[in-house]
Amino acid sequence: MAEAVSLRGVAAGGASLRGGAGPALPRRRALAAALRGVGELLSVGAGLAAMPAAWAQASSSGATGADWPARPVKLVTPFAPGSTPDILARLLAERLTAAQGQPFVVENRPGAGGNIGTLAVARAAPDGYTLGVSITGPLVNNVLLYPKLGYDPFTDLTPITLAATQPNVVVVSPSLGVRDAGGLFDLLRRNPGRYNYASVGGGTVSHLSMELIKARTRTYAVHIPYNGSPAAVTSMLSGDTQMASLAPAAVMGQIRAGKLVPVAVTSAQRSPDLPDVPTFKEIGIPEVEATAWIGIVGPARLPAPLVERIHRAMVAALKDPALVDKLRGQYMDVVGSTPSEFASFMQAEFQRWKPIIERAGIQLD
Repeated sequence: MAEAVSLRGVAAGGASLRGGAGPALPRRRALAAALRGVGELLSVGAGLAAMPAAWAQASSSGATGADWPARPVKLVTPFAPGSTPDILARLLAERLTAAQGQPFVVENRPGAGGNIGTLAVARAAPDGYTLGVSITGPLVNNVLLYPKLGYDPFTDLTPITLAATQPNVVVVSPSLGVRDAGGLFDLLRRNPGRYNYASVGGGTVSHLSMELIKARTRTYAVHIPYNGSPAAVTSMLSGDTQMASLAPAAVMGQIRAGKLVPVAVTSAQRSPDLPDVPTFKEIGIPEVEATAWIGIVGPARLPAPLVERIHRAMVAALKDPALVDKLRGQYMDVVGSTPSEFASFMQAEFQRWKPIIERAGIQLD
């Protein structure tokens, strides 16, 4: 508006000039100023006219994911440093940073069984720059366990890929004086409620597999949840808890050191890393079969082309032979599913664990 007023003032001056009033030199200078003003206005107008096209181009680029990643990407893991999702996230971030030319930064946001960090992902902008690296509880089961979860994993998140799987190992403290699963169950039956078991958080396979074991063996132990496997292992070493169902990466060092005793694995077959430890099927409880897993998700409403771009980058990194070897060294098997396969897997996990949660009447605050 100020430019228009100025222009009208210059035009009025021009009319006066054309009337012949005033010296010739000032009139020429005024006319030159007027022409410069008109040129500036035309330039501004051209710039404004071009802006919608630029916005459209930027929007199109973001929607297709053609330039992703154009800046650092945050990988949120809702558990503490040293936990299995944290281990995978850091190894993955290292490979993605090298391959994509932008930093991939791991951010730990533990608490509330993984809900705090997962809620942060659900609330993030759907631009591909905040992604989650998480597990069963916050991605599936917690919707059944927490009345005030704050998000729905099936509507507020975008599945990208099932990254890796691993069996759990049921371990006990040597202080219990048992060396096998039968001895553990006999001890629990004789002392209901006397002993505690640790988990990496409510709703996780670490938690629910122990609840399933309790139901099938008619035993009882008190559940003590922690924010990740390092704290759960520490609780067993300190004597606060006496048993747990945890991923091999969390306990193999303590097993080798004789500080924890493995009594069974939750996989369908024996683990090659623990060939002398039986499956639950072998000890007569075939219903106890549970695989821990880690998946990658984004917020809802991610454009499909962007999801595809992120998925390709993630799977390429996961399938890199060097990363496969590193993850195998952490007792994880790479999967790298498609987004639709991962979505179907999450639904199948929900249907698998829902009746167990409802029968046990498990509710968490």
